[in-house]
Amino acid sequence: MKVNPWILAARPRTLPAAMAPVLVATALAHRVGGFDGGSAAICLVFALLLQIATNYANDYFDFKKGADTEARLGPTRAVAAGLIQPEAMKKATGVTFVAALAAGCMLIPYGGWWLLPVGICCLACGYAYTAGPFPLAYIGLGEVFVMLFFGGVAVCFTFFVQTGYFSREALLLATGIGSLSAGLLAINNHRDIETDRLAHKRTLAVRFGPGFSLWEFRILLLWAFAGCLALAHLLKAGWMLLPLLTLPLGYRLWTGLDKASSGREFNKLLANTAALLSLYSVLLALGLIL
Repeated sequence: MKVNPWILAARPRTLPAAMAPVLVATALAHRVGGFDGGSAAICLVFALLLQIATNYANDYFDFKKGADTEARLGPTRAVAAGLIQPEAMKKATGVTFVAALAAGCMLIPYGGWWLLPVGICCLACGYAYTAGPFPLAYIGLGEVFVMLFFGGVAVCFTFFVQTGYFSREALLLATGIGSLSAGLLAINNHRDIETDRLAHKRTLAVRFGPGFSLWEFRILLLWAFAGCLALAHLLKAGWMLLPLLTLPLGYRLWTGLDKASSGREFNKLLANTAALLSLYSVLLALGLIL
């Protein structure tokens, strides 16, 4: 079955990284009596559009910089495969970033005008992930970007626009969600070490080698599960241990990355990590509501 190239370029498997922080932050807001469906929905739209715009930019700029070649083991990239013309992807990237900005502006009535520079910063970093003179992904800051924006910013500000304040519980939630989101990137970078090195893409995996990226991924997994224990202690709620039900899947990922060598194996690991992030966030949200 053929997949629409624009859907392919949006990288659906990465979208749980946009949805998970909104889900858990909204569940926390519900727990403290601050749930607001309208602002939560806007946060979700903003997060999804930002993720898709970043993916489109990544597809375009990685092609222009020579990082996406036939030697690459990962999923098909639309521009590199000739499915979408570079100029069309460039325009779509701009349109999607503008749509994300428009969605973000709809949050101003909920949190004030100071949210505007926060949103612009999110968009700028999404664009700068692979674009500009110092693209974040090319200088080894990709995981930092994901942890910060798809963890800390997404969770804490989704909670803020619903409740009007920040909390340490939201920050702790952000570390778990951010670490699993960064895990998706860690697998990508581990897989692409050789092609990234040739394209002068100095990811952490390229800088420090496959041994480092393997243990980076494993530490991110541990961090997420340790966060459940910390939350259970902080909230005095045993339901916060529900995400530990995903430990068997986490163990399979822990052992699987060391053995993967083909594109098919790496793609399966990516799909399973996205599944882990989705299950983890749903169980975390359920624990907060219960």
